[in-house]
Amino acid sequence: MHKKSTAMIALATALGIFHAYAAPPKMATPIPPQITTPDQVETRLGTLNFSDGVPDMQTVATLYDNLDFMRGVETFLNNLPGASLVAVRSGFHSMGLNNGTVGIFETLMDARSLFLTPNSESVYAMTWLDLKDGPIVVESPPNTLGVVNDFWFRYVTDLGNVGPDRGQGGKYLFLPPGYSGDVPEGYFVFKSPTYGNILIWRAFMQQGDPRPGVDNLKRHTRVYPLSQAVNPPRQKFVNLSGKVFNTIHSNDFRFYEELNQIVQEEPSEALDPERQGLLAAIGMEKGKPFAPDARMKKILTEAAAVGNATARALLFDTREKESYFYPNSYWRSPFIGDSHEFLRNGARLLDARTMFFYTATLVTPAMAMKMVGVGSQYAYSANDAQGLALDGGKTYKINIPANPPVKNFWSLVAYDTQTRSMLQTDQAFPSVDSQKTDMRKNADGSTDVYFGPSAPRGQENNWIQTMPGKSWHVLLRLYGPLEPWFDKSWRPGEIELQK
Repeated sequence: MHKKSTAMIALATALGIFHAYAAPPKMATPIPPQITTPDQVETRLGTLNFSDGVPDMQTVATLYDNLDFMRGVETFLNNLPGASLVAVRSGFHSMGLNNGTVGIFETLMDARSLFLTPNSESVYAMTWLDLKDGPIVVESPPNTLGVVNDFWFRYVTDLGNVGPDRGQGGKYLFLPPGYSGDVPEGYFVFKSPTYGNILIWRAFMQQGDPRPGVDNLKRHTRVYPLSQAVNPPRQKFVNLSGKVFNTIHSNDFRFYEELNQIVQEEPSEALDPERQGLLAAIGMEKGKPFAPDARMKKILTEAAAVGNATARALLFDTREKESYFYPNSYWRSPFIGDSHEFLRNGARLLDARTMFFYTATLVTPAMAMKMVGVGSQYAYSANDAQGLALDGGKTYKINIPANPPVKNFWSLVAYDTQTRSMLQTDQAFPSVDSQKTDMRKNADGSTDVYFGPSAPRGQENNWIQTMPGKSWHVLLRLYGPLEPWFDKSWRPGEIELQK
């Protein structure tokens, strides 16, 4: 046979094209159709074109754009905790909270501070621990709830009532990554995977007065380098009450620039290889500039928008049935799976993690585990009893049944659905709590709490103001939760629209 004819038959054989005059190759077998690719494939990306399985140039460009976009969205959803803490650190530093300086909300945190779902019924104290220059000592005050998270927003330890000092106060020593020096005795010692760490305490009011909690914090709190332990410097405090500062991450392209800060500053080993690879796939690698070209910046700008939208869907309309506390109820748990690591049977609950960190600050087992009479428990809702989003122009009521299962107290705080910070109205504190002695109770011992633009007559002390044109959601907190909360024999009322 002529050499040219032989070559043509070979090419036809390789392409799976056999004409009547061409015999099939000796090694030909039936090819299952499901392992092949048609010449045209209709997808959400449009029509993808192939020549015997090989994509054409336009299809390749479309697919790479989509791959970069998907990885940008996944970066937003799965690395949101890190970007959130970059924003927190920036807010802290703007208030001078570095080099051991501790900020205290001496007259409580009000709605002017942009902070993910804080409360307005306990005294916050906070600082940033930077371990790059070596270990840091923290003298923690008694009768507080303290938590340290690393820079990727992972749990390091509790301090105080649910920490190893069991509420008696004590000295903690935090070691940086790779530390191999001497570790002196007399400390509760913890090694962090990252240099940067957030530390927040909550102290308690007494009969509605924050001053005892503030005094306790100032008397017993010290933060200083281990190298100065023999002669610690004088502790510096900053009063944060009434201050305006932002601790919330960006939801546009700047999100990736915030995230790059932690990538550059922290050891690569602090993050698992999969997430390192995801970051590298969009051009974010330690020791290299993050400088996306115009094409990639456009893609990541859209990816941030879709990532942000997805996080909001997860938060405000979750499809996770496990999130709901009760049948036919819109009260939800922020900890799906009851795990502070968002694990179930060894698998990471990715949507649950995104949902939590999009709305909350700090993670600790004390929030997720059953600890009767200790710590705190949470339920949130963004819907009324009919499942509709909460409207700031309407009036709603929540009934808190008699005998709430709390050792200490309960509270309700309203939040802005945009910022996830306290709702900004004419009230400094958009909240009510059972510590208030002037709240009205019903004859059966229950308490009605109202939400709306104006207070129903006679219910001014049981009312949280909302704003027309502004949506909101609410968190129920139980401090020192008791067994009826865990066995669900007690449950809060739904959010009822008032006619």
